[in-house]
Amino acid sequence: MSEQPLGLSHAVYFTLKTPTPENRAALIASCRKYLSGQPGLVHFSAGERGTNYQRPVNDQQFDVALTVVFATEADHDAYQQSPDHLQFIAENSPTWAQVRVFDALVEV
Repeated sequence: MSEQPLGLSHAVYFTLKTPTPENRAALIASCRKYLSGQPGLVHFSAGERGTNYQRPVNDQQFDVALTVVFATEADHDAYQQSPDHLQFIAENSPTWAQVRVFDALVEV
C-alpha cells in the first residue's frame, strides 16, 4: 500500500450561551456563509448535536459541530488567517460559552 499525503481534519464543537433552536440555526448558517468555500477544502459539514444519541460515550456538552477537512496543513493554516474565518469569529464569538477544537492529520 502506498503512503498517501495527509490532510488536516479541523473539528470544532460550539457550546452556546443561549442554545435556542434559532441560535443553533443562526450559527450553522454563519458556518456555511463564511467557512464552506475555503481554498483547499475537501469536506465541509456543520450541524446540531444529535440529541437522540445518548450512549455513555456520546459527549452532550455542545450545541453545534463544524467539521472541515483540508487537503494540506498549509491550507488549514491559511484558513486560520483568512478574512472570512476572522469575520466568522468576530460575528459569532459573543454567542459562545465554550469552543473546543480537535485537529487531526488524516488521509484525504
